[in-house]
Amino acid sequence: MSEKTAGRFLALEGIDGSGKSTQVQLLLGRLRERGVLCCGTREPTDGPIGAMIRQIMTGRLTADNRVIAGLFAADRLDHLLNGRDGLLRQVEDGVTVVTDRYYFSSYAYHSVDVDMGWVIDGNRLSAELLRPDATIFLDVPVRLALDRIGQNRSHTELFEKEDRLTAVRAKYLEAFARLEGVERVTVIDADADVDTVAERVWAAVSHLFPAV
Repeated sequence: MSEKTAGRFLALEGIDGSGKSTQVQLLLGRLRERGVLCCGTREPTDGPIGAMIRQIMTGRLTADNRVIAGLFAADRLDHLLNGRDGLLRQVEDGVTVVTDRYYFSSYAYHSVDVDMGWVIDGNRLSAELLRPDATIFLDVPVRLALDRIGQNRSHTELFEKEDRLTAVRAKYLEAFARLEGVERVTVIDADADVDTVAERVWAAVSHLFPAV
């Protein structure tokens, strides 16, 4: 009986409006065409903690920034460990998971308000449980991201302001530098058409699927 092979875990990151959701779907389509068993997910999740976070993001609830950071860390652990569709079990069972955001989002978004080291420590267990085989950062100019948000949504969320997104982008780059040699990060110029960006994403992860 052959030994079960674990799936891969890929995380797409970027500021709001960077095109992550689109690229997650395109990458999943490409993997499926090649016969890779895969699924997509996102953070915050659709679970109970994620639902609370979404209410905060849309202004229906209010919370201190430190509480928000803690909720994201808790939602992430539930995402990994819950008995229904936990990511850890899926990857162990051979499913390749592509997620729209993971802990680098917390490092970038929350460290605008609180110490980055505190945020990293708060997510340490998640990093130990499941570290991405590849983290892809879709880098776009903030003004372009805001234009996309304005075209695609009827309302903006808590963090979707120019000064905030500028600070978040800088924090992403700071986090990548801080964890160089620990995390497998590729920064992609996403200021291009959708198909060109998709080719860049595939070029960054295709080495993980040599048999397809």
